[in-house]
Amino acid sequence: MTDSPISQHNPSKSDSPAPEEDASPQQKKQMEAAYQQMKRQMAMKKIADEISHKIMVLSGKGGVGKSTVATGLALSLAEQGLKVGLLDIDITGPNIPKMMGLDGMRLHVEEGRIHPNIGHSGVKVISMAFLLEDEDTPVVWRGPIKLGAIQQFIADVEWGILDHLIIDFPPGTSDEPLTVAQSLPDIDGIVIVTTPQEVALLDSRKSISFAKTLNVPVLGVVENMSGYTLRGTAEPNSRLQLIGPGGKKIDVEADGDGDWSAILDIFKKGGGERIAMDLKVPFLGALPFDPGVVRGGDDGVHRIVADPAGDSAKAFAKVVEAITEQLSEEAESGVNII
Repeated sequence: MTDSPISQHNPSKSDSPAPEEDASPQQKKQMEAAYQQMKRQMAMKKIADEISHKIMVLSGKGGVGKSTVATGLALSLAEQGLKVGLLDIDITGPNIPKMMGLDGMRLHVEEGRIHPNIGHSGVKVISMAFLLEDEDTPVVWRGPIKLGAIQQFIADVEWGILDHLIIDFPPGTSDEPLTVAQSLPDIDGIVIVTTPQEVALLDSRKSISFAKTLNVPVLGVVENMSGYTLRGTAEPNSRLQLIGPGGKKIDVEADGDGDWSAILDIFKKGGGERIAMDLKVPFLGALPFDPGVVRGGDDGVHRIVADPAGDSAKAFAKVVEAITEQLSEEAESGVNII
């Protein structure tokens, strides 16, 4: 390790052995680990300077569409002309590349720096999936190795200047969000994704409590799969009755052109807003239940890209607007939103 910068800070006389020559293999290994850690800390400080906003996207449980929401937020921000990065921290189940049309891509490394792949709307993407030779290969890593990979994904990536970095996590409040919150300086806040049913809401409470424990601002709650819009035609200005889930009767009225619409609350309604009120955090908005989102995730074309004027794209735009307002208020007040 004669070329290590650490040894350059300890000059010795020419007739005296360098300190490293007397070090044991174990000591040299420790010195190298300390040097690499120092480099990562410096790189993370650089990231804090070059990335304006860093947003964590969490959910208390799986299956609520968290990765879909994280991807939608990144794309919606990019559609506004902003420079956006999307970091997929889900080491064992990375889905972001498929949703971004980057399935099968590999990472490019140059001069020891990892360069992101570029997805729709110019979003820069980093994911564990880019390192897998086969998408069916499981990642079986113990905690320390997994956490080291997360730190490397943050510090060794050449993100460049970004307006926003969206960070997608696996479900729960375990090692991954804890590592990022403690490693990456100046996290702007956490977005909590939930669905209206009680089980998802219960776990979302844990995510909000987790954020408060870390003293990381909670930017707000997003209610996903909030309702399915049913549309049809009938006689102009006529009234009709629909039978919804559970036999619930829904009265609708056709407009002057004969068009009508009704929202079916497939997974209940308003739970995300209630939990936000209960825990005194902002409610960022509701996203519709949209079968096109499922198809888009499989095809690698998110609903925002496939139908930029559709209901999902409009709903995401409202959520992004609410997040932007929270960031602005936080910057003006200098007080954490918790």
